[in-house]
Amino acid sequence: MEPHRKHMVVSTTLHMCHPCRRTIPYRIYAVVHMCGIIALMYHHVYSLLTANAPIIVTCLLLFSDTVLSFMWASTTSLRLNPVHRTEYPENFAAKPEDFPKLDVFICTADPYKEPPMMVVNTALSVMAYDYPSDKISVYVSDDGGSSLTLFALMEAAKFSKHWLPFCKNNNLQDRSPEVYFSSKSQSWTKEAENLKMMYADMKGRVEHVVDIGKVETTSITCDKLRGVFDLWTHKFSRHDHPTIIQVLQNNEKDMDNTEKHMMPNLIYVSREKRKVSPHHFKAGALNTLIRVSGVMTNSPIILTLDCDMFSNDPVTPVRSLCYLTDPKIKSSLGYVQFPQKFLGISKNDIYACESKRLFDINMVGLDGLMGPTHVGTGCFFNRRAFFGPPSKLILPEIDELSPYRIAYKSIEAQDVLALTHNVAGCIYEYNTNWGSKIGFRYGSLVEDYYTGFMLHCEGWRSIFCSPKKAAFYGDSPKCLTDVVGQQKRWAVGLLEMSFSKYSPSVYGFKSLGLLMGLGYCNSTFRPFWSIPLTVYGLLPQLALIYGVSVFPKVSDPWFWLYIFLFFGAYAQDLSDFLLEGGTYRKWWNDQRMLMIKGLSSYFFGFIEFTLKTLKLSTPKFNVTSKANNDDEQRNRYEKEIFDFETFSLMFLPLTTVAIVNLLAFVWGLYGVFLCGEGLVLELMLASFAVVNCLPIYEAMILRKDDDKKLP
Repeated sequence: MEPHRKHMVVSTTLHMCHPCRRTIPYRIYAVVHMCGIIALMYHHVYSLLTANAPIIVTCLLLFSDTVLSFMWASTTSLRLNPVHRTEYPENFAAKPEDFPKLDVFICTADPYKEPPMMVVNTALSVMAYDYPSDKISVYVSDDGGSSLTLFALMEAAKFSKHWLPFCKNNNLQDRSPEVYFSSKSQSWTKEAENLKMMYADMKGRVEHVVDIGKVETTSITCDKLRGVFDLWTHKFSRHDHPTIIQVLQNNEKDMDNTEKHMMPNLIYVSREKRKVSPHHFKAGALNTLIRVSGVMTNSPIILTLDCDMFSNDPVTPVRSLCYLTDPKIKSSLGYVQFPQKFLGISKNDIYACESKRLFDINMVGLDGLMGPTHVGTGCFFNRRAFFGPPSKLILPEIDELSPYRIAYKSIEAQDVLALTHNVAGCIYEYNTNWGSKIGFRYGSLVEDYYTGFMLHCEGWRSIFCSPKKAAFYGDSPKCLTDVVGQQKRWAVGLLEMSFSKYSPSVYGFKSLGLLMGLGYCNSTFRPFWSIPLTVYGLLPQLALIYGVSVFPKVSDPWFWLYIFLFFGAYAQDLSDFLLEGGTYRKWWNDQRMLMIKGLSSYFFGFIEFTLKTLKLSTPKFNVTSKANNDDEQRNRYEKEIFDFETFSLMFLPLTTVAIVNLLAFVWGLYGVFLCGEGLVLELMLASFAVVNCLPIYEAMILRKDDDKKLP
């Protein structure tokens, strides 16, 4: 009877939690490593008091090791209780009418860096979910206010009436048309061939409009939209334009081509922008969508997506409902976060764009505490979470935005549309709680991280859902300049959090406790890696060149403490990577990119943040280009050749460190052969840096192509 009863329990379970087996060994090692760190700090203080080394050298090493110790402690907090989860969507038994309504937010801002066809494929992939179509509403926020994007979505609405029934009738897994029709393993039916031609025609029309940069009257095939495009006059600009909200599909009257099923709602939203009014970048766009969707549909579940993150699994919403509808946890569950996954990553991920440490390793550690951070996309929110703590509802300024209101009017009703234009206005948020106590939070360029942090501080918890089949796939930068530029923007945003009154180092410990507070510090203080990387990238090497010892020699017992801490930290980091499905080569590239980002993105992020704090400059939110049209660039990336495509001052510190380490390595080897005993630890550090800098030396000396524009 017992096995049978156990089977019955499992068969009705929606999700399970599995503690990681490595937890106990990690806890034991954490105690040992902490003792080593305490001994190292004692050694530094003793050297400082006895003046065994120049004071400035000892102080720099002490400061660097203090930063490294804090970062180790924040990482260790995520190793003390990691968990994995399993969902059972097949056990989610609900009638179509019992499924909660779902609002999907897709954000785009530039039709040239984020091609409209990319937006179209993301929208179509979520419209085709295995979910009652009349319960889905897709809102596309076009923060660039581009007629090209609206035209593309107009075309997508027509194509969707053929695409959605085709997906569901044939149980397709790839519901992004671009992915499905690009597959070389498909055997096409006549229906599929016709759809492929239809898609190619649509794609051609959209790309033609993008190429010429405007929507011609002859291209508009929908009569009710002809007047809308007249709004784009010579006075219209991306930073100064009125609100445009257009219903492209209405599930109350639009049916698919079989005339059997209703279509999802599809709404284009471009909020009002004026040069004199702050717009708060992506956070402002998302808050506008919360209000517009609240007036129109007010679904209890909200999915946020970047425009390049198309759905890869049609049952993803049901996976999230396994948690969001669980009566034991739903009252305090703020969101379910899926990891970011990327297509087109090179074999060994030379630019570490998978961010495996951030999206996988750290997440399972946070999930064992209060839950993962929000990473900006692939997240199912409980709408209620945007309106105050679980125990205290903060009412919005108008009743129509209450998270519990049932939207019963047509989304095309005149009073509904009038109110949506009002709540999307650029002055609507004045003297309200939006951005401070309600919605996504303002004050940092990393609005996703900041918002997740504040939700946790209010008492909400979150869940990390990482199924074997990736829920979403996106695109990653293929050029090193794009990578370090994106990381610099994030570094500025993280520093804004670090030095704000809501810093995890102060506010987090008080609200979340020690471990969760440290877990948030792990990401927030990531730019501080530039300090030890700069010190350890230059100081020991210069000492080696001048024949001055800054580390203990082999005969000194303290020598073995440095060996233990260095190899122990790297061995544990490697084991984290391998146990979460990574490879040795990807790990090596990941830690190499940490050095590169530390000496470029984080270094200049500190400079930009300082200038902003002194009110000498204003950081700009530069959209990372997702248009990979350069065949040569793509070929170099696939061959795993570092692409220094454009000259950038951000590579200057990196190049300097590479040259100094090479000189120190050569001089150190000369000293070993000449004297027999050299400065071993200094030489080991220089040799480690030299191996990491091989792509830089290759670009400086060996390569003959035109894409090696280092300083």
